[in-house]
Amino acid sequence: MIFLNARTFKAERAWGAADITEIDTATVRLHWTDEPYVWHVNDGPEVFAVLDGAVDMHYRRDGEEHVERLTPGVVCYAEPGDEHVAHPAPEARILVIERKGSL
Repeated sequence: MIFLNARTFKAERAWGAADITEIDTATVRLHWTDEPYVWHVNDGPEVFAVLDGAVDMHYRRDGEEHVERLTPGVVCYAEPGDEHVAHPAPEARILVIERKGSL
């Protein structure tokens, strides 16, 4: 069994992660960050669950940029092809489940 305290987890760099497990072709990782990621489009589905802090999820739909605030308990599902970038506010710990090797 593995136990991680998300409230105290901190990586050595922004978007560093603790690899929790792989389930079939998906990875489950706990990320810490205090910097935005980069705009990207995943080739597979991606699930974000903020465990500590907050994340402003920027995404584009029909050429327009939108922002949704993710706080603990709010889950975001990004479908393949959804263009998005996560901005911590000001730092966050996020459980991410995605296809192994995805951006």
